[in-house]
Amino acid sequence: MFEGLDDLATRVEKAHAREFRRDLLAGLHEPQKCIPPRYFYDKAGSLLFERICETEEYYPTRTELSIMQESAADMAAACGPGIVLIEFGSGSSQKTRLLLDSLDAAAYVPIDIAGEQLTTSAAKIAHDYPRLRVLPLCADFTKAVQLPDGVPPARRVAYFPGSTIGNFTPDLAAAFLEGTAHLCGDGAGLLIGIDMVKDPAVLARAYNDGAGITAAFNRNILNHANEVVGTDFDLESYTHLARYEEEQHRIEMHLVANSAQRVHIGNVEIVIAEGEAILTEFSHKYELDQFARLAARGSFQVDKVWTDPQTWFSVQYLTAQIDD
Repeated sequence: MFEGLDDLATRVEKAHAREFRRDLLAGLHEPQKCIPPRYFYDKAGSLLFERICETEEYYPTRTELSIMQESAADMAAACGPGIVLIEFGSGSSQKTRLLLDSLDAAAYVPIDIAGEQLTTSAAKIAHDYPRLRVLPLCADFTKAVQLPDGVPPARRVAYFPGSTIGNFTPDLAAAFLEGTAHLCGDGAGLLIGIDMVKDPAVLARAYNDGAGITAAFNRNILNHANEVVGTDFDLESYTHLARYEEEQHRIEMHLVANSAQRVHIGNVEIVIAEGEAILTEFSHKYELDQFARLAARGSFQVDKVWTDPQTWFSVQYLTAQIDD
């Protein structure tokens, strides 16, 4: 259905393996050992994350969905008619459908590094919205991307749901927003999900579900490394740890070694001491005024905000303001 996408996905996956090896070597030689969170999302990791979203403890997905269900028409009005909708990290596109049902879009460009999932979800969207031009792009959206051929010359609106912006440091988040502004152009829109600062006990439960799905998701990043890079992590030798860092307003996820470990990346041996932690993710939480300042650093102005009654989550519409 999408000509050339399979070949592109193969090339992207090969590049992904090279970058994964490079990032492992760099991250595991840092004083605070780390693995970038984008490597959570192989096929198994994506399925585990979908299960996390269904747990009672994990509020972000259902809260954002409730906001979308109540306000999708208002969001579509803010986006405007005849737009090109560009989605970063499209995944299963569940929330996107709520938006598309109310939106007058000329084209939809879902961007995701997971080629197989991208092809499947894009085909379903194309089938269910036959008048919509669907142009999937298999790419790592955290890096500079070039939109596919055939994107019509219409106003662009980016869509970045799920509070994924929280996985960036504030400096990297500002740089990502700046890149998005330049990709979409002055006056373009950005509809983005933001997780809000809240009771740390709520956050602790959300990242430590009773069924252990988040723990399995966290450890799966090591299995992904074993399969793609050829490392020899022993998954059962690591314990999931998630904690809230009050000063930085962020949840941190770690994998803590239960005993001394020696891990090999090709000919390179990495020694991990008993009790040593590998940082796999942080998720920043924002106050409304704090995110508005961050958006301004990234050449965006916050125009409209939708929240739930508890103000646990927000969906925000931003307009790009690029200085000449």
